[in-house]
Amino acid sequence: MQVMNATQVRNEWSAVLDSVIREKPLFIKRTRDKMIISDLVTLESLLSAYSFHAEVFSEDDGSVTLSLDCIDLVENGRDLDDALIKMSKSILEYAVMFYEDFTYWARGDRTAHIPFVFKALVLNDIGKIGELIQCRLGES
Repeated sequence: MQVMNATQVRNEWSAVLDSVIREKPLFIKRTRDKMIISDLVTLESLLSAYSFHAEVFSEDDGSVTLSLDCIDLVENGRDLDDALIKMSKSILEYAVMFYEDFTYWARGDRTAHIPFVFKALVLNDIGKIGELIQCRLGES
């Protein structure tokens, strides 16, 4: 793997950014720390395999409840479309909250949420998020 030293990155910051945007992501090493810098198009491509999966439950009152698999979110709407809109909003709100306090949330059993959080943040659009929610019938 090609790795650039952090000091060199700092000294050539503008050229490094141009290279990352126009050419490819860059791996950086600083002492024991290793990181990657990338543009959002590449990040979106890396996250393309991730979608949101939810169980659909028909309620006695005719409403629909969605229960998201990857993140503990549940939303109820008057019909499936309403529940999908509410779930999409909840996913984006959760992603923003998670990112704002990343140090706290990105540890323990919530580390599995990270790709879904970044997926929602990169999309930043409840319509696009809603299109990625794959529903299956839940068991009552």
